[in-house]
Amino acid sequence: MTQKRLLFLFLSLLIIRISPAQTTPASPKANLTFANPLPVEFGDPYVLYTHGTYYMYGTGAGADKGFVAYSSPDMVNWKREGQVYFHNNPNGWSDPKAKWGGAYWAPEVYEVKGKFYLFYSAQWQVNPQHEEENFRIGVAVADKPTGPFVDLGNQPLFDPGYPVIDANVLFDSDGKAYLYYSRCCYKHPVDSEVADLARRQGWFNEIEESWVYGVELKADFSGVVGEPVLLLRPPVKLGDKQSEWESRSVTAKEVNRRWTEGSVTFRKGDTYYMMYSANYFGGQHYAIGYATSRSPLGPYQKASNNPIVQKNTGSGGIVTGTGHNSIAYSPDGKEMFCVYHARTAKTGDQRVVFLDRMQVDNGVIKVHGPTTLPQQTPSGVRR
Repeated sequence: MTQKRLLFLFLSLLIIRISPAQTTPASPKANLTFANPLPVEFGDPYVLYTHGTYYMYGTGAGADKGFVAYSSPDMVNWKREGQVYFHNNPNGWSDPKAKWGGAYWAPEVYEVKGKFYLFYSAQWQVNPQHEEENFRIGVAVADKPTGPFVDLGNQPLFDPGYPVIDANVLFDSDGKAYLYYSRCCYKHPVDSEVADLARRQGWFNEIEESWVYGVELKADFSGVVGEPVLLLRPPVKLGDKQSEWESRSVTAKEVNRRWTEGSVTFRKGDTYYMMYSANYFGGQHYAIGYATSRSPLGPYQKASNNPIVQKNTGSGGIVTGTGHNSIAYSPDGKEMFCVYHARTAKTGDQRVVFLDRMQVDNGVIKVHGPTTLPQQTPSGVRR
């Protein structure tokens, strides 16, 4: 047998042997990982889970004086659903011509008895003193999570006499509902050792502060019950262990304000957890802490491991401005997630959404973030 015949026979046998492997179609692999940031350009993200679908609402994302929504089967892949709330609905009470385009901020949607209720803040058109910051909280209702939402009445939920933002609602096991919100820094100078330091150093003449309050809601969301209770505020003393991280926007000379805002409250066992954000939302030092209580209206004790989410540029990362979070669970309910906005070296000033796992063990919250490397998709997602 010639060498050519031997070579032909060898090649023929090799082709026969490997052909089945070449002709068998490869099985498509499910996407088992995701990485932050998510492809949603939101501030103040809030996630609702209903009937097997996640819906996300937030500030911005191209909304025209209102709010848009996104939907997802897994909290990772999001589809834009369009604008779901418009300021000029039949009961609209806001002022779209006011500063910041009417300041339609921080929407949160809750499902109650088959209806969907949107809590949000905006500039109130009733403004006899022509205040620059005249924010109030409104409530709108819809039959679907994608709206259209219509305000319950032609006025805000209530008027505490000062500007308020960042509504969050807790539905407790006894059937009562509680509203948490942030009194704005606007025209609210507060004496503290931090303010004294700022004056001595020549940074600022005064320091304004925002504080978190809580109050019971009426069952039909038409108003509040009783007087609001002060729950959280920035530390007064420089020696307070929370003072350093909550005062960074002042000590970095960014702005003469200290914020306590963007609160979200949930209950596990007999403990109420209130997560909140501090520092300037437009700066690099925006960060998240939390406090705990045995009662929905306090008193609340700030945690010793604060802040639990903050910029990671000091350790070689690219993330800053981490804040204003909400809480969500995986489809099977086994994993807890912190949903928040942040900025990266690539996105610049644009706020984008981050999704990181969190745990609550023995009264202590830990958030595993901010992350930008691939991580597993939430448990219970169909592969």
